[in-house]
Amino acid sequence: MASLQQTLFSLQSKLPPSSFQIARSLPMRKAFPIRTTGGNAAGARMSATAASSYAMALADVAKRNDTMELTVTDIEKLDQVFSDPTVLNFFANPTITVEKKRQVIDDIVKSSSLQSHTSNFLNVLVDANRINIVTEIVKEFELVYNKLTDTQLAEVRSVVKLEPPQLAQIAKQVQKLTGAKNVRVKTVIDPSLVAGFTIRYGESGSKLIDMSVKKQLEDIAQQLELGEIQLAT
Repeated sequence: MASLQQTLFSLQSKLPPSSFQIARSLPMRKAFPIRTTGGNAAGARMSATAASSYAMALADVAKRNDTMELTVTDIEKLDQVFSDPTVLNFFANPTITVEKKRQVIDDIVKSSSLQSHTSNFLNVLVDANRINIVTEIVKEFELVYNKLTDTQLAEVRSVVKLEPPQLAQIAKQVQKLTGAKNVRVKTVIDPSLVAGFTIRYGESGSKLIDMSVKKQLEDIAQQLELGEIQLAT
């Protein structure tokens, strides 16, 4: 990520793009036909509709190429890259040319070892001035992938990185609770938990298993407020 940030700053003064970036624009547009609704809908609703359309288009390509698993891996990498505000702000900046944005896309593709159709997809977003909704597209693609593969997503938050055997046990427990064919575990480091971990799963993360010390402290604080704890005299 540090090297990517350096690339972002250095590109502000770089020369125009190389020929390969210009030559592939038309084929890329043909590869991902997107249908979006018109009218005077609210911006947020239009953005959500566009994100869903792009996600489904990418999923269609992945299904045709039989690369769904590789594509979801690409999506996870993009989620990490674009979680950096510096990266997202760079692409959302209208004063930065498309050519410079394409150069950074090329750097991301190479450093993350993304598939060619994922690379094309990112360039489509740049051409269509939709790269600013890439994080929304990532979320929508995960929903499409989970539905197509009967996969349950479990987000595990912990203070320290959990070991693979621990994550495997969590996945088995979520599978037992949901009956899903597959379970994908996404880990997040969250120092605010103090210790322990939380597991969020279900539709839109509606279910929560909270094994954190933070939750225990909150429960104790609530009991104190309600006068449920009897103090020794």
